[in-house]
Amino acid sequence: MTSKSAAAAARATVYGYPRQGGGRELKKAIEGYWKGRVDADALRATSAELRRANWRQLAEAGIHEVPTGDFSYYDHVLDTSVMVGAIPARHRAAVEADALDGYFAMARGTQDVAPLEMTKWFDTNYHYLVPELGPDTVFTADSAKQVAELREALDLGLAARPVLVGPVTYLLLAKPAPGVAADFDPLTLLDRLLPVYAEVLSDLRAAGAEWVQLDEPALVQDRTPAELNAATRAYRDLGALTDRPKLLVASYFDRLGDALPVLAKAPVEGLALDFTEAAAANLDALAAVGGLPGKRLVAGVVNGRNIWVNDLTKSLATLGTLLGLADRVDVAASCSLLHVPLDATAERDIEPQILRWLAFARQKTTEIVTLAKGLAQGTGAITGELAANRAALASRGNSPITRDPAVRARVGAVTDTDAHRSQPYGERAAAQRAHLGLPLLPTTTIGSFPQTAELRVARADLRAGRIGTAGYEERIKAEIQEVISFQEKTGLDVLVHGEAERNDMVQYFAEQLTGYLATQHGWVQSYGTRYVRPPILAGDISRPEPMTVRWTTYAQSLTRRPVKGMLTGPVTMLAWSFVRDDQPLGDTARQVALALRDEVNDLEAAGTSVIQVDEPALRETLPLRAADRPGYLAWATEAFRLTTAGVRPDTQIHTHMCYAEFGDIVQAIDDLDADVISLEAARSHMQVARELAAHGYPREAGPGVYDIHSPRVPSADEAAALLRKGLEAIPAERLWVNPDCGLKTRGWPETRASLANLVAAAHAVRAELPTTD
Repeated sequence: MTSKSAAAAARATVYGYPRQGGGRELKKAIEGYWKGRVDADALRATSAELRRANWRQLAEAGIHEVPTGDFSYYDHVLDTSVMVGAIPARHRAAVEADALDGYFAMARGTQDVAPLEMTKWFDTNYHYLVPELGPDTVFTADSAKQVAELREALDLGLAARPVLVGPVTYLLLAKPAPGVAADFDPLTLLDRLLPVYAEVLSDLRAAGAEWVQLDEPALVQDRTPAELNAATRAYRDLGALTDRPKLLVASYFDRLGDALPVLAKAPVEGLALDFTEAAAANLDALAAVGGLPGKRLVAGVVNGRNIWVNDLTKSLATLGTLLGLADRVDVAASCSLLHVPLDATAERDIEPQILRWLAFARQKTTEIVTLAKGLAQGTGAITGELAANRAALASRGNSPITRDPAVRARVGAVTDTDAHRSQPYGERAAAQRAHLGLPLLPTTTIGSFPQTAELRVARADLRAGRIGTAGYEERIKAEIQEVISFQEKTGLDVLVHGEAERNDMVQYFAEQLTGYLATQHGWVQSYGTRYVRPPILAGDISRPEPMTVRWTTYAQSLTRRPVKGMLTGPVTMLAWSFVRDDQPLGDTARQVALALRDEVNDLEAAGTSVIQVDEPALRETLPLRAADRPGYLAWATEAFRLTTAGVRPDTQIHTHMCYAEFGDIVQAIDDLDADVISLEAARSHMQVARELAAHGYPREAGPGVYDIHSPRVPSADEAAALLRKGLEAIPAERLWVNPDCGLKTRGWPETRASLANLVAAAHAVRAELPTTD
């Protein structure tokens, strides 16, 4: 086919779409089901209507082929585990008794059964449920969900393409099941898994699927020859099937590297590749392997992870280059639109000048359709769209909102000394022990306490003007008093004020820093029914006035025990925001770090002796390719130290990380030079404690003994058992006792019970420690 005919065939598509609905109807229905207010039929009806609404919106926007199977009650990787029958033994009875309740038990656990481990989806803030596999795993096909959703879309008269997690990525994301040897490699199960995928593909073909998309984002990471060989075998075998739809193998988030020739040669009908800036190398690499003759190429030229408008002219140039490299070139976003909010036009509080710079999921579908039209019909068919796009880009590039000379001058004056504490850790630790007087195995929490309905109502009433500032602040004071009183009675050693005034750990600070924009409806799924509104980092960052000092010092006035100051660190402020794309991330991180440094210094001046600067996103933002990591870690760890290095030696700096693979960044954790780090460890059975010990980590650490992402209350014996495992790796004088993460999403009854058990466990294990003279 010639380039001209390839252009004429250009179609618009997406890989996935936000699941929650414009009013977060899915969240409300699922949480209503958990609380018994919504029955299963009503939940299914709400979900079906949300799917139909999404498909109709996509079709009406001009998307030619809609995705199916991307919708999920909780997580698409968990859906894949159900599809292939990989149900952990401890959950099988629940799944057999009631498939829906069993599904949620795997996701959230029950009082008696622990959930699956949860961690980050590549370098995004989306969390997936980690498959648990072992040599005895038996896979069985269950394509009911995928077939049913395909038929729903086809019944609407739409061209639809089921989207599945590919078999290689599924196995590479998995971990050995509890009780299985730690060195077990789930990829050895590939030959056992492929027949199950073959059966699912056959079922989808019978249901009317012309194409099926198999997502293989794990192949954009550094892969061994054995792993690449597994990919070769997987698509050789699936491609050889006679009873199957056409196969579109998709990758995203980065360049494919050595996996590109593997997939280009595979007997599949199409590839979907990321061609945004993060994966621009895919273009040259595709040309180097001779393109995809006779195959379909879906070109991800619209950034599916950020919210800035696309440069249509630049994307058209990329698409034009690709025309000669495939039989057919279609246009898409770089990845699922799950990672961006639904609709920018819902925002009423953002200046119109700035709003034109933004593209959420609906706007991105319009960009995709425009690009497909321009590719198929020529730029003359989209003259108006191109002119409007150029004007929007010029407006942002020339706006004084994006540049503050004073901020840039301050960043330029930073020296290496500014990013280092005045004394080494050993000297600081002695000063802090003398100053704080804490027992062995000190107990604390990560920061937030339950955000009750009353607090959310008070915050909404303040926004709506139904109560004044004074009334709202009295409500916050009362909540802080209750939180401090509870912690004292429970016996915690280092207290927190509970963060009652904070809507979100990033948004709260973003709303008080110049350069950030907050949305009202920009919800993005983080995990399950947990949705966040990432702020938008649009310009240079500074701190006009203190942000946390007032409430921290008020809490300290209520107790003689130390109260931690609580901040969100610079890397997490970037990772959980939509960052600007017009300057290097390291430059932006230094701006945020200097603003936070001012806050840290003000907290110390106000008498705060323990200050926690959370960096849960440090691992999450780690580049997927090893070659790109040293540069990132250099500016990321420098930004943390720049935030914290200005304090006295006897001020104790804490940090916190959760739900990530920490083994990859132990040296970076060391390089932060925090005095204490708390980390998620309950679901992973203290793995991180062993990783810290293997590295020789010299400072204090609190691997979590209470999994706060589950409603179950751990017993004192269970917490004590985890604590003893921690002591096998970390000596008692350096071990803290704490939950995995903040308690914002938990209810008060389970929080009270769990923390009482946590303190009891600490006391029990302290009593077991040898006494010293």
